[in-house]
Amino acid sequence: MKTVSVHTGTKYDITVKNGVLDETGAYLRALTEARTAVIITDDIVDRLYAERAEKSLQAADFQTLKFVFPNGERSKNIHTYTAILEFLAQNRVTRTDCIVALGGGVVGDMAGFAAATYQRGIDFIQVPTTLLACVDSSVGGKTAIDLTAGKNLAGAFYQPRAVLCDPETLSTLSDRLFSDGMAEVIKYGVIFDRAFFDFLCENEAKENLETVIETCVQLKRNVVEQDEKDRGLRGLLNFGHTLGHAVEGCSDFSVSHGSAVAIGMVLAARGAYLTGRTQADCTEPLLKILRKYDLPTATEYSAEQLLARALSDKKRDGGSITLVIPKNLGECVLQKVSTDALLPFIEKGLGQCM
Repeated sequence: MKTVSVHTGTKYDITVKNGVLDETGAYLRALTEARTAVIITDDIVDRLYAERAEKSLQAADFQTLKFVFPNGERSKNIHTYTAILEFLAQNRVTRTDCIVALGGGVVGDMAGFAAATYQRGIDFIQVPTTLLACVDSSVGGKTAIDLTAGKNLAGAFYQPRAVLCDPETLSTLSDRLFSDGMAEVIKYGVIFDRAFFDFLCENEAKENLETVIETCVQLKRNVVEQDEKDRGLRGLLNFGHTLGHAVEGCSDFSVSHGSAVAIGMVLAARGAYLTGRTQADCTEPLLKILRKYDLPTATEYSAEQLLARALSDKKRDGGSITLVIPKNLGECVLQKVSTDALLPFIEKGLGQCM
């Protein structure tokens, strides 16, 4: 078992342990006197793991309710969000009850945003069941929904009471979903930790899941504790995301988040080098590790198409947008780029992969 403590406005622990899904009730009972626990999940995770979570909660004297929505990014919208709120209200869930977010990143975002806003805030815990959610989205308190104009444009910073990561749940992930999570894992190595990047190159992540998850959440914890509300340092975690979100949007979310981030990292690394914003060309080692974990490295969308989407990114500030630039593997910096300079940056990033 691995435990990582997060000291933000709300202190909580991230537990990484095989079989912890079946201890959800006991962990939650130690944190709350709530009578009702509401499981929020999607239709895939519901079939796989909801019954086990529900039995654990009932064994800890919780009454349980369950809200299930269709899996996928297309459900991360205001309609699903309001449906969750109406469900909570119709079932007379109170401020002293709690929510269990059981699933991947979309579930965590939706459940967390509902918890942040229902009756001005009720407790929730994250029980991530995808690699991407374990290593990234379940940690740090970012909750959001997508709007037509772009990803994550409405949301709240709202920390969970606990995060329970059960590596055994990752055994049911498709190869595609596991690869998606690896994009975020690789991101941490590029931003913060060259030794971790090398470890991923030299070893198989699937054979070292507890170590991989623990390392990623420790790295994210270190940033979140310094910049909980994303006013500066936390922006480094967006490496590959500005252009990755643009790829997602252009594809109408047919390109998954992890795949889009992988492409975005390549575009950012190559664009930064070819526009002279960094002296280190991290493109080749990045391409090599992304291919090792079966992630895409190119996109069919044009620079103009990506620019139009990127200009809706929430990291835009007036006439500039903040990009994450790799100085070297394991070291990145934030750099403001004028919106006028963004098109040539994207063009250079696309240059050799079209």
